[in-house]
Formats: sequence, structure tokens, C-alpha cells
Amino acid sequence: MWCDYNSFFETVPVYINPFFGKQHLEKALQKGLNPQSKITIWGKKSFPQLEQYALDNQMSIDRVEDGFIRSVGLGSDLTQPYSLVVDKRGIYFDPTCESDLEVILQHHVFSEDEIARAQNIRHYLVEKKLSKYNLYENVDLDFPKERVIIVVPGQVEDDASIRYGASGMSNLELLRQVRENRPEAYIIYKPHPDVLVGNRVGEVEKGEALHYCDRIVTEVGIDSVLIHADEVHTMTSLVGFEALIRGIHVVTYGMPFYAGWGLCEDKQTCERRTRKLLLDELVAGTYLLYPRYLNPETLKRCEVEEVFEYVDQKRQQFKDSFWIKCRNWMSRKIQMILRVVKGLA
Repeated sequence: MWCDYNSFFETVPVYINPFFGKQHLEKALQKGLNPQSKITIWGKKSFPQLEQYALDNQMSIDRVEDGFIRSVGLGSDLTQPYSLVVDKRGIYFDPTCESDLEVILQHHVFSEDEIARAQNIRHYLVEKKLSKYNLYENVDLDFPKERVIIVVPGQVEDDASIRYGASGMSNLELLRQVRENRPEAYIIYKPHPDVLVGNRVGEVEKGEALHYCDRIVTEVGIDSVLIHADEVHTMTSLVGFEALIRGIHVVTYGMPFYAGWGLCEDKQTCERRTRKLLLDELVAGTYLLYPRYLNPETLKRCEVEEVFEYVDQKRQQFKDSFWIKCRNWMSRKIQMILRVVKGLA
């Protein structure tokens, strides 16, 4: 996509539909793209003609992705995002190149005010049990008290964070490695919510998963399992970051943005990441300095604390809303039809 904007979230971008295929540059030019425009591309999507146009005209390209506290509800249900990141160097989930977030974490001198805000944010997230999507209610679960509890969060297997950050590793391969590494542990597998509702790829057949884990937990808030966890083992999931905030030992098998700073047990390394961070420095860079936040009611830029309070207030309303449930059901059916049509094209 491309857009002219003074400040993302404050003007409406013009989107170039990826179904146009090779016509996306032509469509963008028809809509007014010129060398003075700013080009914004979602995530790591590839638009070769548009990117070549930018190179030829010495134009920069910003990469955009959902923020780390995104919404009340799934992005794949087309729920409005409350935060986005805009990255001029790369994008946070791709460790093969430098991103704005990595530069912040590697070089920024964090002020006392930033550290104090990060501490407050961390305590608020833990107290209110907030996560990226805030889709499911937290419930009380029972697990063995005498064994080490390991939580393995499933991910969307065709997600760019897996392709770039974990060499295309699968959920089943992650489970297998965790069981090999920790044969004595009680392993809980929690599939990704986008996969559970059928919007994305990554389902592991129950019987196969239970070869390597002791229990599969679905349709509950992430704190329902994190509160019991001694460790979280993950490829690149944001659950690993949320676990760090909760004081849980995290083992990474890929290279997520929060790995390589001395806070996790990492199976891979990134030579660019040489700094040892404090947890509140990581929180400050990730929640305060990198994303942009939008108040969903006023549609104006706001601070992270305002969004957190809004999410906390709206969770119950989301859970009880018949209309939201109907909208999500329709969205999932339409997306399923579009996937079938695209596959047949």
C-alpha cells in the first residue's frame, strides 16, 4: 500500500489492494503516487514494482505492523487496531536486518522518567492481565504442583515472524524440541487464537500434539496458564515477552525482538545485539518509544496508558456483545470464501 500522511493514525491512507497483483504500481500512480509521496507497506509484503519505483526516485519506504497491545479482539477478525508500529529501517519481527526497535534497544539512553513509566506499565499489565488481543476470559485451571510447568504458545505458521525469525519452524517441531530438552516437565500447549478460529494456518492435530505435550489449553486468556508457568518456550511469540514482564523464565528457539538482550535463554544469536538490557528498558523501548497509539473513540493519537485503560474497560463489553460475535462470525466466513476463491484463481 502507499499513502500520503503527515502523521500515521491522523490521516486516512490510500490502500492498494494486493489482489491487483502486478497492477499495484499502476493503481498507485492513478491515485496520485509521485516522488513526493510517502510509501507505506504492511509488514514484509513484497511489491517489487512499487519498491523499485521508490528506489529509482530516492524515496523511503516505511513498514507498518500491529503494535504489541493491539485491540480487544483478533486482528484477523478485522478488529480496529489501537496501536501500530511504523518502521523506517526494517520491521521488529525480522532479525535478518536492523529495525527501528532494535536501534532503540541497542543505543537509546533511557531516562528516569521512561524507566518509571515502564515500571508502571509493567505493573498495570500484570495486574489487569492484559495481552495483545484480550480475546478470552481468564479462568482458574489446575496443573500438577510437583512438576516444572512449561507453556508452549502456538503461532501462525505462515506468519512472517516465523519465516524470518525462526526459519519456518512449525508448532509441532517446537513441541518436539521442548519435549526433548525437558523430558521431565509438564508441558502445556496453547494454540494461537487466530488458528483456533480458523482464520490462519498452524493447526496441530490433537493426537500429534499430545505425543509431546501433557495438555492442550484453548479459549482462555493467556494469564490462565502463565500464572502457573515456571518457563515459557517459544519460537518468536509475543507471549514470550508477556512472560518476561511477569517474571517467568523464557527460552526462545527463534530470534524475536526481545531476545539477544540478556533477558532470555536464547537458542540463536544476533551479532548486532550486544547490549545487556534491564527489563524496564526493554518495556520502555517496546511500549513507549516504538509504537503509535490511537484512542478508538476520539480517533486521535494518545499515550500508551490511555489505550491500556480503554482495553481494560472494554473487555467485558466485548465478551458480552451479541453483535460483535455476529460480526466476527461473518468476517470469518467471508475470509474463508475469499481464501477458497484465491486458491482456485
